[in-house]
Amino acid sequence: MNYNLNKSNNKTISAGSMLAAGKKMWPYLRTERNNIILAAVAILTNSGLALLSPYLIGQAIDKYVLTKQFDGVLRYGGILLVVYLIAFAANYAQTRIMGGVGQRTLFNLRKAIFEKLQELPQAFFIQNKAGDLISRINNDTDKLNQFFSQSLMQFMGNFFIIVGAGVLVIIINWRLGTAALVPALLLLIFAQIISPWIKQKNKQNLAAIGGLSAEIQESLENFKVIVAFNRRDYFQEKFEEANNTNYLAAIYAGFANKIFFPTFGLAANAANIIVLLLGIYLISHGWLTIGLLVSFLSYTNNIYDPLRQMASLWENLQIALAAWDRIYEILSLQSNLTQCEEEKVDNSLSNRYVMQFQSVFFGYPEGKNVLKNVCLQLEAGKTYALVGPTGGGKTTTASLMARLYDPTQGKILLDGKDIRSFSAKERTQKIGFILQEPFLFSGTVRENLIYGHPTLQNEDKDQLQKILDKTGLTKLLERFGDGLETEISNSNEALSLGQKQLVAFMRAILREPEILILDEATANIDTVTEQLLEEILDKLPSRTTKVIIAHRLNTIENADEIYFVNKGEITMAGSMQQALEMLMAEKRES
Repeated sequence: MNYNLNKSNNKTISAGSMLAAGKKMWPYLRTERNNIILAAVAILTNSGLALLSPYLIGQAIDKYVLTKQFDGVLRYGGILLVVYLIAFAANYAQTRIMGGVGQRTLFNLRKAIFEKLQELPQAFFIQNKAGDLISRINNDTDKLNQFFSQSLMQFMGNFFIIVGAGVLVIIINWRLGTAALVPALLLLIFAQIISPWIKQKNKQNLAAIGGLSAEIQESLENFKVIVAFNRRDYFQEKFEEANNTNYLAAIYAGFANKIFFPTFGLAANAANIIVLLLGIYLISHGWLTIGLLVSFLSYTNNIYDPLRQMASLWENLQIALAAWDRIYEILSLQSNLTQCEEEKVDNSLSNRYVMQFQSVFFGYPEGKNVLKNVCLQLEAGKTYALVGPTGGGKTTTASLMARLYDPTQGKILLDGKDIRSFSAKERTQKIGFILQEPFLFSGTVRENLIYGHPTLQNEDKDQLQKILDKTGLTKLLERFGDGLETEISNSNEALSLGQKQLVAFMRAILREPEILILDEATANIDTVTEQLLEEILDKLPSRTTKVIIAHRLNTIENADEIYFVNKGEITMAGSMQQALEMLMAEKRES
């Protein structure tokens, strides 16, 4: 399955697409329904009062200003003051409510994205850069938060004012109203045409921000290599390239987002000129009063000033929709490593073989097959070694055993059952995997040893020490200055790579798995310590099956069976000497 997120999406921004986006987003807003309703009531109140004030001003002019009845002017002034105070309170209420909605939505979205990332398989993280994923969690969700907190209610309020003012100008005088709305109609057509291009530029800008973040993260992670090869110039060139891409994308997005503002301003000025000229003509013929013309000009401004504001808000909407697209790309993904229904167990096989590969094929997305028609049986309690040239498929085979991937064809059985029928908890209890480059969490050695263990998490320090003595791991613990309380931090070099491998080794041993896979697990460990590790492995339960991947042949000399892995095939080597001969023959051919 292809999990690559870097796919173009240039869908048109339309009412339908916005409704579709809202429908997808609603599950993350459902808990805020009451708050959104209260905010909507507040903004409707504010919008209604904003539409009422021009009418009151027009009435005051016709009834009291032109007739010089100043007591009526004062009375209408008091009414307008009350209207403005209520509108202020409503505006404050909706701003405060939606600020909370935005922050809680931000929290829920980030939580949902992180939980989704934990569900996705290893293939997803190989196909996507960590920096871009971080940008989607931090930057893109924040763009949505800004829209909900600052723009959504303002957008809705302006929409209600525009619609209300449009209806009122038609009611007051349909000729003048129609003329006033012509520029607005032209603006809507222009916006519909230009919106897909604006969304595309905003999405490219967000992708460029993610690419810059990914480039920085990748370069800083490997800065030791950059320094060792004195290639700071390469680092600078790569950063300059990503930074320039981000700069150009931001320039184009900024230009696209600002194109509405001057256009809307021009339309507003044109509408005011049309209303003023036509209004004077209508007054001269007795078809309109001066007060209604003033109201009409106010309503015209109530159409075009919000439209001008919506030009800026439209930019935020475009950015928010582009950010939501990038977020939803993650949220909509489904892991291809699903649990299937449990099959009937073949006891004759499960008692003899702990694992079987049945005509297994495997290939990475958009790549050729790495394994072809592999048939392999692992008996309980035996030690198996996988040898072969770099890139031959050894680690891929081990990853399939641990179900980091599923075969593209064929089946893998664990204890006589399809490995896909086991839950993740059951599978990880049965299979231990020690990686060549182990990952440890910041904390202590003790916290890393008990990580994910079904029972040791509840044991105190003394009980854990007794278990370490029983399993022979105490001698390994002596390699750490403060024993179980030795601090581990990924931000410094407090532990060597060899020490990290020892912690990963102990963590896997303590689980006593049915199958223990060691992928170059002793590559950075000295010979004396390696011998000690072999003694510890011998203390594992007799039923534990060990699968060892190593380039150093002395590591696998005591294996019960040795397999040569190369060019998609797994062939039994017979002996270590035969495995060496196969390796040498492969080198001569290459």
